[in-house]
Amino acid sequence: MLDTSKTAARPAHAAEDHPAIPPARVGVLLANLGTPDNYDYWSMRRYLNEFLSDRRVIDYSPWVWQPLLQLIILTKRPFSSGAAYKSIWNHEAEESPLMTITKDQTIKIKEAMHARYGDQIMVDFCMRYGNPSTKSKVREMVQAGCRKILFFPLYPHYAGATSATANDEFFRALMEEKWQPSTRTVEPYYNHPKYIESLAQSIEKTYAALEKRPDILVCSYHGVPKRYLMEGDPYHCQCQKTTRLLKERLSWADTEIKTTFQSKFGPEEWLKPYTVEEVARLAEAGKKNIAVCAPAFSADCIETLEEINEEIKESFEEAGGEHFTYIPCLNDDDAHIDALSTVIEENLRGWLE
Repeated sequence: MLDTSKTAARPAHAAEDHPAIPPARVGVLLANLGTPDNYDYWSMRRYLNEFLSDRRVIDYSPWVWQPLLQLIILTKRPFSSGAAYKSIWNHEAEESPLMTITKDQTIKIKEAMHARYGDQIMVDFCMRYGNPSTKSKVREMVQAGCRKILFFPLYPHYAGATSATANDEFFRALMEEKWQPSTRTVEPYYNHPKYIESLAQSIEKTYAALEKRPDILVCSYHGVPKRYLMEGDPYHCQCQKTTRLLKERLSWADTEIKTTFQSKFGPEEWLKPYTVEEVARLAEAGKKNIAVCAPAFSADCIETLEEINEEIKESFEEAGGEHFTYIPCLNDDDAHIDALSTVIEENLRGWLE
């Protein structure tokens, strides 16, 4: 057990002018995508500029992309995106739903980790874009004595535009530390039994509360350009496997569940089928009662609360759909927290056991 009962102190045999060193601890740093500080124009512009300037997200040549981004996209999109955020904003807490949910998740995971390991572990969260930044939280953990840090991007599936860019930012933060901690990053957990179980339970609970069973469940994953798949990104395959494992756990037929991809951006072909088009096709084919879940998101955010529950729902209803049920993300559901905590414990082996 690591001794964290004492405050920072000078090593026993060190010179009197030696700086005090805090007791060694292990840090667990959770990471999610990010959120603007507010939905006004300048808050949105800062956030979108950081997000859309990431070469992992948009990998076009900066000579072509940046003039388009700075002169056209960022003069218009902050208004439309700001309006979308305003429609889902947590006005009571003055923050986005993603921020609220991530805080709740962190509190519960911290409680679970402290119950298991005591004060020898420190749990916190950061955002890839916006605040709190990865750099600021790495610095806090190092200053608190974390000589080892487990970095956990809260994405069940690996993608260059999510897990990889989160790791990139974590590694950049480490570059600025004089005394770097030892580190580990958590691999994707898209096929972890407890993750699949928590997904299945959330669907079973929702279906049990409905008067009529949906004709089909649409598993809508965030999309990426098809080119990324052809270049070796495993995201598409991992999403397909999650749907298959979920179907097997639920003991459903192939006709009762379907994989789709949302959030297409730009002129390229993205992974198909596109959710917004597929739900309309289902309605036209007689599937008037559907449910939609978003397994790739660990917390509800703009892509689920606004895009799925408003835009995609509207596409379904305009095509003749009658009943649209959105199944919320796992968020801070106890089964989800247990799954995430288990993943953390598995990755801490050898450090705290």
